[in-house]
This record gives sequence, structure tokens and C-alpha cells, in this order.
Amino acid sequence: MARAAYIRVSTEEQNTLRQEDLMKGQNIEKWFIEKVSGKNTDRPQLKAMMNWVRDGDVVVVVSYSRFSRSTADLLNLVDQLEKKGVGFVSLHENIDTTTPNGKFMMTVFAGLAQYERDNIKLQQREGIDAKKRIDAERKARGEKALTYKGRQPIKIDEIAFEREYTAWKKGEKTARAAMQALNIKPNTWYRRVKKHETEA
Repeated sequence: MARAAYIRVSTEEQNTLRQEDLMKGQNIEKWFIEKVSGKNTDRPQLKAMMNWVRDGDVVVVVSYSRFSRSTADLLNLVDQLEKKGVGFVSLHENIDTTTPNGKFMMTVFAGLAQYERDNIKLQQREGIDAKKRIDAERKARGEKALTYKGRQPIKIDEIAFEREYTAWKKGEKTARAAMQALNIKPNTWYRRVKKHETEA
């Protein structure tokens, strides 16, 4: 059983010493430190840490904001750790998933994330209904309707995706480079990766 520390600051100019100091007394065996924006989906040290930890290990962070980009990202990462039998500790938020209280906190986070998703969907639905209502009123007045067609699916060339996906998995290029080659955003890329790996 080993304890691994993940430390991140957003820019090269920022110092990691504060986080390292806060880790004292945590019996850290392996350190993973990087200077990269939290918005960046390509974080080499995070990937290295996720690959290094094994069943029974514990990942320690000063704050989950240093570890994840969002609540959804936090839940996804913690879920990946749990599947490997790895615990997660966030010092600032006093979260420890190896304890009942820590597991409860993650359940609360999951509930909040679901609430956020449901609320966004509701707002989108209300927006669509409002546009349809306006269209009906315009038609009744004999005016041209501003028909809402909904979000059009993003088309990805399958051959190109397979090429970029293979290069990414082999470590020949970063996820960002693959996204740029396909001209897609991170959420589209990872959604397509998940679908590809589920179907494989």
C-alpha cells in the first residue's frame, strides 16, 4: 500500500512548494507534480499517476480543484480510482473515500452533478419550447417562422478518428493534438472515445 501525491499549479510561474508543504505528514511515497491549466485535458502527470497506483494505494491532493476540472470530472476520476481499488483523499475538503464519511461526500457530489445536468436540460427544454411558441405566433400572423431544428450531430470521419485514436493510445500524440486534427472539442472527443471503447 502506497500513498501518491498529485500536485498541480496552472502556470510555470506558480510555485508548488505550498502544496508540497501541506502534504507533510501524509507519508507520501510517490510524487506527481505538474504545471498545467486545469482546463487542459492532456495532463501527463495525472495520467502517469493514474497508471502508477495499484489496489490498496491512496491518492492525496491538497484540494480537489487541483485534481479535477469540474464536479463531473472529479466523479469520473474518483470512479476510475475506485475501480482499481485506490482511495482518494482531499485535504482541504476533508474527503477520504476509504472512510464511510468520505464515501458519503462523494454521493453528495454525485447528486449535485446530476442536479446540475438536470437543470441544464430543463433550461434547454424551456428555451426550445419558447422558440416553438414564438414560431407558432409568427405563423398565426402570417410571418415567416424561425423554426428550431435542434442541435445537429457532429460528424466525425471514422477512418480519421480511428487513426487519431490509435496514435493517442500508443502515446504518439496528445489528446489535444488529436482533437485539433479532427477539429472537435474535448467533450466530443471523450464522448466518442468512450463510445469506441464500449463498442470494442
